[in-house]
Amino acid sequence: MRIRIVDAFTDRPFAGNPAGVLLLDAFPADTWLQRVALEVNHAETAFAHRLPEGGDADWALRWFTPATEVALCGHATLATAHVLHSTGAHEGPVRFATRSGVLSATPAEDGSITLDFPTAPLTSVEIPDGLAEALGAEPLTAFDTGPAIGDLVVELADEKTVVGLAPDLRALGAASERGIIATARAQDPTGGYDFVSRCFFPNIGIDEDPVTGSAHTALAPYWSERLGGTVLTGLQASPRSGRVRTELRGERTLLTGRAVTVVDGELLA
Repeated sequence: MRIRIVDAFTDRPFAGNPAGVLLLDAFPADTWLQRVALEVNHAETAFAHRLPEGGDADWALRWFTPATEVALCGHATLATAHVLHSTGAHEGPVRFATRSGVLSATPAEDGSITLDFPTAPLTSVEIPDGLAEALGAEPLTAFDTGPAIGDLVVELADEKTVVGLAPDLRALGAASERGIIATARAQDPTGGYDFVSRCFFPNIGIDEDPVTGSAHTALAPYWSERLGGTVLTGLQASPRSGRVRTELRGERTLLTGRAVTVVDGELLA
């Protein structure tokens, strides 16, 4: 079967967040899906198959890290939509049936794709003991993102602090269910982005995720309230880097980005 590696939330190869994408006739056993994800060894591998016409969704979609299945993944959804559109497997908007409900992806004439995801509910919480030491920086605030995401959003003093993080990943894993989203407002508001972030997910086998779509369903409401705008752009300041345009629409958040196929091959196992 065909397997593709797609760089998501970028317009050039070897940037953004890579994801494996496999289009199947049906979902095989979970053990096989997990083994493929471990073999691909990117943050997520997406598996999709076509659904019968006339239903609420067009394709079924699941996401696996090298260690476990996850309930929501933005960059692998963008990568899957890119493969569907670039190969002609699906035309126009596509609806995915997932563990997080029906998610849609709409292509634009400029080549970008917009995802329609549920907005993460933010709840202010006490900063966990030991988090500052694990991060190597003092958080200003901490917010839980709810069970669907399972992350802790922490605001740091400034962009420089976020970019310079070198956390103790073993210690960081104790602070949340999935991981930590460290963020700060952009140092230069004219630089083309409004806030920065870095995402660390040691609990699911991902030390640092290059660009995290699901995290932006929490970052969008967080920064929209503080910056006073519903349409913002986030820069994820990982070594690969990538940008996500966010638009807050109440209980839904739109995430817009581009994707590039870098590998198109055959899976023999």
